[in-house]
Amino acid sequence: MGNACGSTPATDTRGGIELRGSRRGTRARSQRKMTASEEELLHRQALAIAIQQTQLSQRFEGSMSRRIGSTSSRRRELPDSLANAKPLPLQLEHLETKKIILVHGEGFGAWCWYKTISLLEEVGLDPIALDLRGSGIDNTDPNTITNLADYSKPLTDYLQSIPDDEKVILVGHSCGGASVSYAMECHPKKISKAIFLSATMVLDGQKPFDVLSDELAYADFFLKESQFLVYGNGRDKPPTGLIFDKQQIKGLYFNQSPLKDIALAAASMRSIPLSPIMEKLSLTSENYGTVRRYFVQTLDDHMLSPDIQEKLVRENPPHGIYKIKGSDHCPFFSKPQSWHKILLEIAQLP
Repeated sequence: MGNACGSTPATDTRGGIELRGSRRGTRARSQRKMTASEEELLHRQALAIAIQQTQLSQRFEGSMSRRIGSTSSRRRELPDSLANAKPLPLQLEHLETKKIILVHGEGFGAWCWYKTISLLEEVGLDPIALDLRGSGIDNTDPNTITNLADYSKPLTDYLQSIPDDEKVILVGHSCGGASVSYAMECHPKKISKAIFLSATMVLDGQKPFDVLSDELAYADFFLKESQFLVYGNGRDKPPTGLIFDKQQIKGLYFNQSPLKDIALAAASMRSIPLSPIMEKLSLTSENYGTVRRYFVQTLDDHMLSPDIQEKLVRENPPHGIYKIKGSDHCPFFSKPQSWHKILLEIAQLP
């Protein structure tokens, strides 16, 4: 599968926000040259992601209702009310861990968790938001990131650095779910729980891109529409990234978010490295399978539709399922209090 875990030297945290590797780890696997057919496949898949933006933004311009199927897992639906919210009773001494590691999704950075961090710190928990490589204020060129291990290195470095008897709760948003799954395979004994927030909760042998594939239609028709693609190695090479149009990300990601948060995102989001979301994950029951997983569904999501989220939890059932009504793809902006309550509930589960 090409994403076996390797041991890397621990690095430092920068103010609880950024964790950046000071030197590159030794690559454990050999890399072979792509065949022409493989390059063409990668190109077509990359274009399909770009097409998704156009199709979904058009699809959700008007009102739309969706039927959500049922699953056997436990669910919670929480309204958001910042004005009348009361802090939930939290007995810190009974928690398995107070440390919550927040992993952003594609194009985002540690900055997107600012509301979540504030709410968690107010109740005495210890949130840490990380910039994955090429994201946020990490100065890595996204076009140079060639695999999921490289992209996720700040997360795996952090887990490698903590004592063996210490545990954390991992939270992954959107395609950050792939990095969380990879970390679960690498360091399962250091992870108390994993929370997938409208995230790519993939199966063994599946790519994060596969989660989006059901949303894609008539890809061949749009194969020449490459305005969203980044060719960091030249136009004669496969694309290396995606860069989003500001108007389209507003409709896809932030259809319920406050204008000030949309403005923050428009100024802060960076291009997305393609290789990590095109890579198949190798997940085992001995490692990944030993960590308790929880999925949080966002019911007004235009990026990862409720139907696709339902399919994810049906095919890969987690230990618990929660729902946030009226939330777009980014509940840390649109429904911060509902999202906070879910985090606290999961943190207190035995």
